[in-house]
Amino acid sequence: MADDNKRNGNSWALALDRAHLGLWDWNLSAGDCYYSPTWSKMLGYEPGELADTPDLWLKLTHPDDRQRAQESGDRHIAGLVDSIETQLRLRHKDGHWVWVLDRGGIVERDADGRPLRLMGVQTDITRQKEAEAALEQVNVRFRLALAASGTGIWHHDIGTRKSFWDARTREIFGLVADTDEVMADLWHTYLHPDDKEAAERAHQISPGSNGVVAAQYRIVLREGQIRHVESLVRFVAGVGSAGQILGTVRDITEEKMRAEGLAFAARHDALTGLLNRAAFDRLLAENIAMAERLPLAVFYVDLDYFKALNDYAGHAAGDLALKSVAAGILASLPASAHAARLGGDEFALMVPNCDDACAERIAGAVLAAVRDADLGSAITSRRLAASIGIAFVRDRNMSVADALACADDACYAAKAGGRARWPGSRPAPAR
Repeated sequence: MADDNKRNGNSWALALDRAHLGLWDWNLSAGDCYYSPTWSKMLGYEPGELADTPDLWLKLTHPDDRQRAQESGDRHIAGLVDSIETQLRLRHKDGHWVWVLDRGGIVERDADGRPLRLMGVQTDITRQKEAEAALEQVNVRFRLALAASGTGIWHHDIGTRKSFWDARTREIFGLVADTDEVMADLWHTYLHPDDKEAAERAHQISPGSNGVVAAQYRIVLREGQIRHVESLVRFVAGVGSAGQILGTVRDITEEKMRAEGLAFAARHDALTGLLNRAAFDRLLAENIAMAERLPLAVFYVDLDYFKALNDYAGHAAGDLALKSVAAGILASLPASAHAARLGGDEFALMVPNCDDACAERIAGAVLAAVRDADLGSAITSRRLAASIGIAFVRDRNMSVADALACADDACYAAKAGGRARWPGSRPAPAR
């Protein structure tokens, strides 16, 4: 029996040492407290170097943790909780603080049920707390980055079919709600009809996949406003669950508008809104290459008397005239046609599937549009006119330069023949 007791005692001591546990044993009736050698070792002390007093642990406890630690024991002794469990910091012999997890409880009572003895163990969790602190720093940076970028986070639990949107995601979708959980099919009701199929397909992530899928699509808010959003989506495996679909969402409406504005500015004349020379050349080349659009009529329009207007009324009146002429030209063209301002007071038009009769009708409409252009209230008697040259492209091998050169030559002939006309036409009547 003595050997068994010795073996058991040695085994417990060995177990405490290997598990890095510090044991405490508080005898309430005797008023003393035992601390195991492993407890002293955890704090850098040799066995017997510290006095086994009931308040020793409290003296070594960080001031900020004392009240919480005492309350944990008091609640247990009062029968409010089943056990003692708290985290606190104890001062190491060299002065630094050791985080410990303290667990224990009453192990002996008197005949009336009053506690006589408490026992517990303390585990060094310093590394865990340091890891938690480091993780919290990462999380703080992450939350700050999300806030700065305006990014929302959402996830969908595959097993429970529950979806959760954070506050930023709800804000992007204009959803007023106090909780993160939303109806599983709520997202689908916001999708723009033209983007719905592609957006849903992009979010169908296969369980077990590791890739991140990026998608851009439009949503329609409840008040009818259309917004552009971008999502990054991936599958996240879960322990004991079917996993989750995790995603981010960011409103990119303003970015889209800026990009579209830059793209428009790169292709259009700033004053009139018509295509610029480079964009017109590219589009003309594309049209010439398509046999189904031939014959293609190319018009070269050069305003008559525009310099006189500028000299007489100033550049503001000239700009007004150019904008009015551009609007009139566009209104004269069929939907398949395109117009450009080549520079100064020169314009170019292209009209697919246009024969001689079609070209004459358009040329007449353009002359009328120029003649009726708004020149401002300061101009009472002066009117603009235009000389028009027309070239027909029937051969897919014709170059853009040749097509425009032929139209320009015809325009020169019209101007030499009296202006306010196109070759073969009579000059428009003066007004």
